Amino acid sequence: MTHPAETFRALHVKGAPFVLVNVWDKGSAKMMQNMGAKALATSSAAHAFTMGRPDGGQITRDEALAHAEDIVSVTHLPVQGDFENGFGDDPATCAETVRLSAEVGLAGICIEDTVLPGNAAYDFDLAVERIRSAAVAAKELKHDFVLTARADGILTGQYDTDEAIRRLQAFEAAGADCLYAPLPPSFDDQARICAAVDAPVNALVAGRSCAQTLSDFADIGVARVSLGSSLARITHRVMHDAAKAMFEDGQFSPLSAGIGSNVVDPLLK
Repeated sequence: MTHPAETFRALHVKGAPFVLVNVWDKGSAKMMQNMGAKALATSSAAHAFTMGRPDGGQITRDEALAHAEDIVSVTHLPVQGDFENGFGDDPATCAETVRLSAEVGLAGICIEDTVLPGNAAYDFDLAVERIRSAAVAAKELKHDFVLTARADGILTGQYDTDEAIRRLQAFEAAGADCLYAPLPPSFDDQARICAAVDAPVNALVAGRSCAQTLSDFADIGVARVSLGSSLARITHRVMHDAAKAMFEDGQFSPLSAGIGSNVVDPLLK
């Protein structure tokens, strides 16, 4: 029987991107699976929202693992864990996070180069060593495991695209299976990133990149597009706007746009 991680790895084809759908509970996981998703992922921000916490280093490793295991339990699809900075600064901690992630059934995880909580980037050498340690741990597992290395400095304002590329190239050399620099300044920069590395590249669909189509991402060589917290944020937008209408204007009309049980129920079976 094919392990989910093998299925996950096979989906990563440069120029033929699939959508990695970030979900936040069992219901959203089942709904996305039954609507045609090929793979799922957790979202650290969306998970934090369900816990009543802001994004950015607010979830513990034990909480993230339990959350991921919940999602794995209701789907036959590969699931990736959005595991922030690996839940610790030390390379050995990143390696341990890989091993624990495999134990709960995850097909892979992503690890970023941000010192959490906060926005500072790890020094280059330490950032690379953290990915190398995680990659070694992944290769030592009894089954396949897809490690995604993230260069988040563009997103957090810590460095530019050139530095992101330098880091991604080093992460690839250190053993990362997939590379990811969220929200480069332009689509041309995203294309530069794809051209600069051999490993599959993930692109984030959020903010300005929502204007691009899947075909656009394919044309520049992207292998995977993920949603991050975008799906959760549009859900919260509906809640926010409905609440504003109720509490400020005494209006309930936004609630009339709700999706019917005849649509949702079959997707949750």
